[in-house]
Amino acid sequence: MRVFLRFLLVFPIFFVSNVFAQDIASKIQSQYETLQAFETEFEQILTNAATKEQEKRYGRIYFKKPGLIRWETTSPEPELLIVGQDVVWDYFADEEIAYKYSAQKVLSSRTMIRFISGQANLKEDFVIENQGMDQGLIKLKLIPKKPEPNLVLAYIWVDEKSYLLKKVLLVDFFGNGNEVKLISLKLNPVLENSLFQFHPPEGVQVQENE
Repeated sequence: MRVFLRFLLVFPIFFVSNVFAQDIASKIQSQYETLQAFETEFEQILTNAATKEQEKRYGRIYFKKPGLIRWETTSPEPELLIVGQDVVWDYFADEEIAYKYSAQKVLSSRTMIRFISGQANLKEDFVIENQGMDQGLIKLKLIPKKPEPNLVLAYIWVDEKSYLLKKVLLVDFFGNGNEVKLISLKLNPVLENSLFQFHPPEGVQVQENE
């Protein structure tokens, strides 16, 4: 009887929390559907689960519909990631090498790019749990319905007024963390298409990946 009574007490709280999480997810999707472009600084923290070592990266992200992305890392070493309509470029200037991928292949996986640009389908792809408020932001736990090696768990932090993502944490099968915090987010700036184009400089080795 005590177990049953405890269930009756906990179930309404769980149900209300789950409904709240679903409602927030709907508002996030709706906000990103109306968003045409954004520009933001970012701080990225990569955590190695085995050694506990962390690497911090800094730079700037540009996004423009229907799916153009320029992810420019400036520190600790330069890296330029360009997501176009058909092709993705990952360019390392110091190493003079550029990797070329199919955009469809990259975006079909639940990568950080899909989260940051609002292309991840939260309600369809994840079980969503409300984690309450954390440092003034709504925190949601996302459990993939179909886990992949590069994503078995995720957390997102959302502004309670704009319903835009402020921070994302992805955890892979090995427990490694990929956290990105968005800073000074600018909505709907005028971004030229040329910003999302890349032409390998002379002398740069191009490695194509199907």
